[in-house]
This record gives sequence, C-alpha cells and structure tokens, in this order.
Amino acid sequence: MGSSPPPPLLRPEFEEALEPTEAGAYSEVAGAETALGWAPDTAIIEHRGTWSEVWRRFRKDKFAVAGMVMIIGLVLVAILAPWIVPHNPITQYDDGIKANGLPVGSSSKFLLGTDTLGRDMLSRLMYGARVSLVIGVLANGFALLLGLIFGLIAGYSRGWVETLVMRATDVMMAFPILLFAAALVAVVRPSLWILILVIGIVYWTPMTRVIHGEVLSIREKEFVDAARLTGCSWLRVMYRHILPHLVAPIIVYTSLGIATTVLFEAVLSYFGLGVQPPTPSWGQMISDGQPYYLAAPHLIIYPGVCILITVLAFNLVGDGLRDAFDPQQRRR
Repeated sequence: MGSSPPPPLLRPEFEEALEPTEAGAYSEVAGAETALGWAPDTAIIEHRGTWSEVWRRFRKDKFAVAGMVMIIGLVLVAILAPWIVPHNPITQYDDGIKANGLPVGSSSKFLLGTDTLGRDMLSRLMYGARVSLVIGVLANGFALLLGLIFGLIAGYSRGWVETLVMRATDVMMAFPILLFAAALVAVVRPSLWILILVIGIVYWTPMTRVIHGEVLSIREKEFVDAARLTGCSWLRVMYRHILPHLVAPIIVYTSLGIATTVLFEAVLSYFGLGVQPPTPSWGQMISDGQPYYLAAPHLIIYPGVCILITVLAFNLVGDGLRDAFDPQQRRR
C-alpha cells in the first residue's frame, strides 16, 4: 500500500497561531480558550461589531473625547438652566448698574458681572446656551433632511432629475449665504422658528452634494443590482439598501453642521436678525456690549468664549467621528 500524502503545509503566521498555549489562556489570533493545545471546534475570529469598533477608535482620540465632554456639559447647562441660574435672565437689577451708568463687574451677587441693563451675565449666558443648541440641532436637522432627500433622489435617479437637482444646488450655493438669509429674515418678523427655517433652507446644499456623491458610488454595488433584480421598488432600494450605508457620513456632517449653524445663528443675532430681545442670545450679547468693549470688556469676552467653546467642541467631535468611521482619513 502506498504511503499517505504529507499533510498540507501551513503558512508561518498560521503555524505560529497553532502553537500550544497555557491552560485557560486566550489565543491572540482567535481569542478562543485552549487547554495545552488547539481546539478545532472553537471560533478563531473575534467578532467585533461595527459600532464598538468605531467607539474604540473614537475613544483613542483625546481631543474628540474632550469635545464630547464639553458638549455634554453644554447640554446639561441648557437643560438645567431654569433650576441652576442664580438670577432671572431678563430682570434688570438696580444694583447691577454703577452710578456712571456702566455695568458692574464680578461680585458675590453677580459672578460674571451684569450687562448694560443691569441683568446678570451668567444667567443670560446659560439661557443663551439653550437658544444656540436648540437652533443648532433643529436647523441643522432640517437642513440634513432636505439634503438627504435631494441627494438620494439625484444620486439614484440620474438623467434629467439629477441634472435639475444638482444645478439647483449649484445655484443656491452661488448666493452669498449671509445676505440671502438676511433677506429671508427681513421679509418676516425674526423669531426662533423663522430662524430655524431660514438656516435650514440656506444650508441644505452641502449635505446634498455629500449624499449625492455617496449614492453614486453605492448604487453601482452588486447588492443594489441584486435588489433591483428581485423586484424591489426604487423606494425600497433606497430605504433598505442605500440609506443604511449613509449613516457614517450623516453622523459626521451632522456634528460639523451643528458647529456651523451655531456660528451662523450668532452672526445673524449680532446683526439683529436672529432671536429678538429680551431672549438671551450670545451673538446679540456681543452686539449689545460692543460699544463698551473698553470700559466693560466682559460684555463681549464671555459670550465670545461661549461661542468658541461650542463651535470647537462640535468640530472636535466631528473630526473624531470622521477618523473613527474612516481610519484611512487620518493618514491622508
């Protein structure tokens, strides 16, 4: 009888993985428990979910984690403002104005001083966080919804529909955004909801271009062709097979978009086109304190720092999420 054929050779890396380990130890390759040898019926690949992998990469970015901590702090301040503010933000205090008409500085009663009308600065800054975050989240959400709808339709439909949507996007992006928003706000009485609507209308175009490019790539994949061949409608293909692959860019650009929206709201409020008095707004507070920047610099420093921290926090988180979802982006 002939001799049996020799066993197949293993590549060096697999031979190293099959070396005996100590009892109860976990193999570095498999993570499977072995006992002085190799257990062939044990799973050899450690499954790590997509979201847990993203979270693992995100935690390694110290700046992104710092941004997340700042956002959590801002959200807590905005939610708890009615219970933690030391004073009513719209109440004018007689002892909040000096004899010469200037606002008072830091004191035991007014920790950050008062504004030009004798109102507590700390209380107004806390309530200003509510306005900025509400407008930032809702306006950016509205812009995201418009951009997602138009981007999906343009990227999947092709033909004249794609041309029409993308050329309309180019026309909108050609307008000076600040002047266009100012013109829209000037037509109606400025308010919180009008501001959310206007910002959403002027900021849907960047998201449309991002979604359009992603859909153009995804629609050529084999699983999309297979869904079409099985008789799925175009609406089902977009909802069940294309939209789930857009979660990563949506999350990243949502975070970055909130930073842009908060800054844009502050600019509109600075020019008197945003939230109207007496509702506190950081941009409006800077505008009111500008004539006193030498005598009372705290009127513009404190709200400016609040805007800086908020925008920086969301940008740090957005950059961290981008690197977490796409590790190759960090190396470019």
